[in-house]
Amino acid sequence: MILEGFAAIANPACLGLIIAGTVIGIIFGALPGLTSTMAIALCLPITYTLDTIEGLSLLMGLYIGGISGGLISAILLKIPGTPSSIATTFDGGPMAEKGEAGRALGIGVFYSFIGTMLSVAVLIFLAPTIAEWTIKFGPYEYFAIGVFSLTMVGSLVSGSVAKGLASCAIGLCVAQVGAAPLTSALRFTFGNHQLDSGFALLPVLIGLFAVTEVFLAAEEGISADKGNTRQYKMKGIGLSRREFKEQLGNMFRSAAIGIGIGILPGIGGGTSNMIAYMAAKNSSKEPEKFGTGCIDGIIASETSNNASIGGALIPLLTLGIPGDTATAMLLGALMIKGISTGPLLFKTNGVLVYSIFGAVIVATVAMLIFEYLGMRAFVKVLSVPRWILLSVVIALCCVGAYGTNSRMFDVWTVLFFGLIGYGLKKFGFSLSPMLLGFILETTIETNLMRGMQYSQGDFLPFITSPIAAVFWLITIVSVTLTVKKEKKRAGLKKAAA
Repeated sequence: MILEGFAAIANPACLGLIIAGTVIGIIFGALPGLTSTMAIALCLPITYTLDTIEGLSLLMGLYIGGISGGLISAILLKIPGTPSSIATTFDGGPMAEKGEAGRALGIGVFYSFIGTMLSVAVLIFLAPTIAEWTIKFGPYEYFAIGVFSLTMVGSLVSGSVAKGLASCAIGLCVAQVGAAPLTSALRFTFGNHQLDSGFALLPVLIGLFAVTEVFLAAEEGISADKGNTRQYKMKGIGLSRREFKEQLGNMFRSAAIGIGIGILPGIGGGTSNMIAYMAAKNSSKEPEKFGTGCIDGIIASETSNNASIGGALIPLLTLGIPGDTATAMLLGALMIKGISTGPLLFKTNGVLVYSIFGAVIVATVAMLIFEYLGMRAFVKVLSVPRWILLSVVIALCCVGAYGTNSRMFDVWTVLFFGLIGYGLKKFGFSLSPMLLGFILETTIETNLMRGMQYSQGDFLPFITSPIAAVFWLITIVSVTLTVKKEKKRAGLKKAAA
């Protein structure tokens, strides 16, 4: 089946579409506000006139390129090109500021490749088995996972944990604006019908991370120079053999997190890269180096967000359930072609399934080649005068926000959250916990309501469910370690004083 799948795409038309899709996806991922989902949505009509395998080849290229392309702006501009690259900014930006932009890009691209290939291997050999296990996840389990993810906020904060928790609480509150899940009751709209559907993730992300950075840069002055950012330093792939061996644990752990979260519907790479980053920081012997420009953070983020690609394809192909917004678009493409996904797909249309696997592998190789070839061109972005660069970034942010739902309200949302992010930064608050709270609130609230309906108001099943109980245990351990770490940090500060 694997050989037949590769044979199905081994023709000039399919290979050309994969390469074109990958390049376009990289461009969409690299530009703030434009995502792989948007690239797939815009190119979906093109697939109507193409053969099924050719159309899916194009879409897979867009998907792979779009997810990986986000690291380019995340490292060079400290602005995540996509939600999947949020954590890449934490160490990628500082590395670029230290004159190691080329090395940071090289490491990010290499581990994007590794993460995708590991997830594809799992997808090919274990997809049906994993799908049978994940179908056991219900509202109790998803609620426990959401709460567990929130407890890791302490790992995202380098300063005051209290401020980190406050930032997370702000994100949770902001996410509650609009129609409530399941009941559709309007909350905090104040009669403004633009708020009925709440704030979309992409405008909030762009505002907090892109516009805030522009405001901070403007405060420094457009003539301010951050030193060695124009230098290009990279040997080989940016990583020595010794460093590769040292990062094996981080790599496999991050890939496992990416695959696991990618499988769970509705969570995706926007969460997996942050959780993988937090896990890497918690397990590190030198957690204080995170956020200062260490390769561990880039490896964790880029391995996990690309590993979520294969993870998201598992429920799509085996159960007909999209793992994220991009795979929801892919499901639509399959339906247009009259293909029903589900457990029988591997038996009834095995060649198509393995041709998709082949397209993902080819697109991943193409991504690796084109991003390494374009490395020097990417780094030259840093030599553009800041007054031009920041103006272009703001314009792209507004275009990307408008393109989300084709409404000006999203553009104003970007500017509004840019001001909020700027204010929080000035008072020493971290923005990452706020975004994590915003992303996870819907998952937590929706599954809490579903679980309470299912149990007829009894909260006990949320705790007694075996899978949920495991996550509650992990949550308790996580909170305990965070409290101990905070006490130790306070003790060191007191001793130093």
